[in-house]
Amino acid sequence: MSTTNNINHIGRKIGCIRELRGMKQEALAIELGVSQQTVSNIERSSTIEAELLAQIAKILGVTPEAIENFSEEAVFNYFNSFHDNSGAGAFSSHSAFNFNPLDKLIDAY
Repeated sequence: MSTTNNINHIGRKIGCIRELRGMKQEALAIELGVSQQTVSNIERSSTIEAELLAQIAKILGVTPEAIENFSEEAVFNYFNSFHDNSGAGAFSSHSAFNFNPLDKLIDAY
């Protein structure tokens, strides 16, 4: 599969955002009023209807545009920007993220 298809695969984007939100397929299925298998099928689909996208976006707490523009690469780049070589142990167990990374990515759009 080409990179372009991966970038525009709406189902994969939905799955990634769902996982970043800490939501299981079952929970999204309940919110949508469908089966877990239906959510699995949605996440394997390269396209979905605008109305369904809007419903999913609302449940995930993002806009449909945020899902359409979502990029795993942008998430990795965002977190890689936190890399700090200023000293040994600079990133300890005490330095926990106290923000939702997806919120920060959405703000960037």
